[in-house]
Amino acid sequence: MTAYVIAEAEHLNTPEVIAYRELAQAAVLQYGGRYLARGAMPVALEGDWPEVNRMVVMEFPSLERARSWYSSPEYAEARATRSDLSGRRILLVPGLDETGA
Repeated sequence: MTAYVIAEAEHLNTPEVIAYRELAQAAVLQYGGRYLARGAMPVALEGDWPEVNRMVVMEFPSLERARSWYSSPEYAEARATRSDLSGRRILLVPGLDETGA
């Protein structure tokens, strides 16, 4: 079953964020993930959305691969470059199975 990782955070372009992006991208690819949206500014069709928060949407071949990526030493290295992770949210969303359920 495909799995999606959705991350939301304030958009920054500091040296540590740039280093994080490079390391995180390498880890995502290593664990079979791919970016569907990266740094996108969402458009709120209902409800409020903070104007500074950007979205990243990644697809992984399975929940297991997404969890392996998140707990991997490679992604831990990326996270270690950031000092501003407290305001971020990351969700793991299971995709539909082959029957559409």
